[in-house]
Amino acid sequence: QRQLVESGGGWVQAGGSLRLSCAPSGRTFSSYAMGWFRQAPGKEREFVATISRSGSSTYYADSVKGRFTISRDNAENTVYLQMNSLKPEDTAVYYCAAGQTSSRNAYNYGYWGQGTQVTVSS
Repeated sequence: QRQLVESGGGWVQAGGSLRLSCAPSGRTFSSYAMGWFRQAPGKEREFVATISRSGSSTYYADSVKGRFTISRDNAENTVYLQMNSLKPEDTAVYYCAAGQTSSRNAYNYGYWGQGTQVTVSS
């Protein structure tokens, strides 16, 4: 299920910021919980952040808490990931996902984007 499109990835120096966006492709996701995951080369996919369907609840991985912020604009049917104070260890392909329930587990999300590359140089 590839009905989400990520954008905003790119190259940035350590300490810099990027904002990722996730937009639907062919359907509305305002009634879905949304999540961000990432996968570095040779590593397993890991949870980054999630937001409830209403946007009232958010959860973050310990590694990004305090630096990343997930938000959503249901009027525009878009979810964002604001990434500040980026570190080289944040380098990965970032994936947007949609599911029935907000969760830290990838298997709870049925819709995924193709990912956007984020590279942080030291």
